[in-house]
Amino acid sequence: MKLTQSTLDKLSDILGQSDYVVRYERGTFQSGWCLLQSKKVVVLNKYLDMEGRINTLLDLIPQVAIDYDKLTHESQLLYDEIVKKAKLNDPA
Repeated sequence: MKLTQSTLDKLSDILGQSDYVVRYERGTFQSGWCLLQSKKVVVLNKYLDMEGRINTLLDLIPQVAIDYDKLTHESQLLYDEIVKKAKLNDPA
């Protein structure tokens, strides 16, 4: 996956289409992100570089409840790819 602003936007769109709000804030995040489940807010460390933001979203997206039916076709394809890679990399 290319490490570009376009890729970051597409990953953020997956969350946005499932009613999550993605914010970039400063804080002491152990993993670079914080998830407020009850409010559907994803807070990413604003000091992460582009690669860090993309990798963080790639790790996060399979862990949150995504409303697949709300995703555009392009987002569904990307989501399927992300979930498939996450399953391949899961040691369990």
